[in-house]
Amino acid sequence: MDKPFCWQQHYDPGVPLKIDLPTLTLPQALARSAENFPEAVALRFIGRKFTYSQLMSQIARLAAGLYHLGLQPGQRLALLLPNCPQAVLAYYAALQLGAVVVMLNPLSTPRELAYQLNDSGARILIALDHTMPKVRDLGTAVPLEHLIVTGLADYLPFPLNWLYPFKARRQGLTTGVRTDKGELSFTDLLHTPRLAPPEVPQHCEALAVLQYTGGTTGVPKAAMLTHQNLMTNVAQINAWLPRLNCGAERVLAVLPFFHAFGMTAAMNWPLALASTVIILPRFEVDQVLRAIHKYRPTVFPAVPTIFVALINHPRIGKFDLSSIWGCISGSAPLPQEVQERFESLTQGRILEGYGLTEAAPVTHLNPIQGVRKSGSIGLPFPNTEAHIVDAESGTRELAPGEVGELIIRGPQVMSGYWQNPTETALMLRNGWLYTGDLASMDAEGYFYIVDRKKDVIIAGGYKIYPREVEEVLYQHPQIMDAVAVGIPDPYRGETVKAFVVPKPGVNLTLEEIQEFCKTQLASYKIPRIIEFRLELPKTMVGKVLRRALREESLTEVK
Repeated sequence: MDKPFCWQQHYDPGVPLKIDLPTLTLPQALARSAENFPEAVALRFIGRKFTYSQLMSQIARLAAGLYHLGLQPGQRLALLLPNCPQAVLAYYAALQLGAVVVMLNPLSTPRELAYQLNDSGARILIALDHTMPKVRDLGTAVPLEHLIVTGLADYLPFPLNWLYPFKARRQGLTTGVRTDKGELSFTDLLHTPRLAPPEVPQHCEALAVLQYTGGTTGVPKAAMLTHQNLMTNVAQINAWLPRLNCGAERVLAVLPFFHAFGMTAAMNWPLALASTVIILPRFEVDQVLRAIHKYRPTVFPAVPTIFVALINHPRIGKFDLSSIWGCISGSAPLPQEVQERFESLTQGRILEGYGLTEAAPVTHLNPIQGVRKSGSIGLPFPNTEAHIVDAESGTRELAPGEVGELIIRGPQVMSGYWQNPTETALMLRNGWLYTGDLASMDAEGYFYIVDRKKDVIIAGGYKIYPREVEEVLYQHPQIMDAVAVGIPDPYRGETVKAFVVPKPGVNLTLEEIQEFCKTQLASYKIPRIIEFRLELPKTMVGKVLRRALREESLTEVK
């Protein structure tokens, strides 16, 4: 590990903090961890563990299998996986071959998957058995050359691997790695002996990941993240936390690896630090508390909804959380009372920060040493410049205390959107990333998010784009008009509320609309609240006054 950078006690907002940028790629950083700590535990997954030497051996075998299938440098490999060892193996095996990883959300609908697979040009997909019904529904809509199937039971120890299918079936989940014609088993691919592929030259500037995000248009865009973008964020987190002990930390991986925050903070960063990654396939509050109590994580990256669920658990006092000394919170504002309650339980510190997919993702964080300001996203990371500019033209820098658009420049910022020069030009201007978020900066250089320039909704850390929800609502044969907004939610941060105008003479219910949305939208995008109206307020040219509706809802909440 490089010598840690110590955050300066007296931060000068006019002088960005500096560290040396990393020159390693992600696979090289992992190989360095394995070389220095071969017998240290790299992964823990529900009772099973892998040392760094074992992890590297499995990655090498999988890389040989993928090479045998024809995966070449620059080609895209798509992963439709929750947090599990297979996600780590496939991610690093693809990067070792010089390929590009496309991270897909297992909650996505077939329509969403088809768009992202076709847009990325991925021809090999590794998917969990639970997702196979909707993957098979894609049919010829996506011209995949190889479909590889795996299951969580593949990496569970006995007898959990034997019991798991029974539990899954009781929950209504499809389980068992049944492969149809033309499909391959992950374990067969991994364990079939093959010659090692030729070594591929590694370059920091090479594209590593296509990470899909969206916009107010509702059309997903793939942020192109290079090895240097992602490794820079790893180095920046290391620099920000001088207490880190290489080879000794234990990081609880609840954040999904397919999300930019989880990919960096729960996978790439801890593995580059030779930490133990304690993998949980999804967030279940009891399982998280048991994992903390048993495996003693030292660092816990999470979103506010997770902290809210933990502190409100009725048996929270039965679990020992004292091993945690540091938490990184992002994706949504962290209520001060939640921070104070969680810190009293752990004696650790929650550092609230900010990031976005296009910046790999973290750009700001409150310091673990020095002043930590409630409600603030903290200070810019080393080598990161941040300014507040007027929201209209985006060219005039504003004084401390004034509200404008937050713009960012730094080595973690993406190179652009995949095959989308128009959106790239809107987001990246003269080397600056225009975030679309309204913010302010105080005299000491601390930043505060005030509102969103766009109408994107963030629920439980996931971005939801109103137009996408509205397009599905408009497909309902009995809906005449609809608009979606985000309103505060004590657990998810925000939730989706829809204003719906039924067609004359029609009686609709919340349940009917939610059932209809299930076929088109991931579960977290489905409106939780629906208000039926005779008409929606509009401008003279017919544009729905979305902000006015949201403000009405905020007044009602208060």
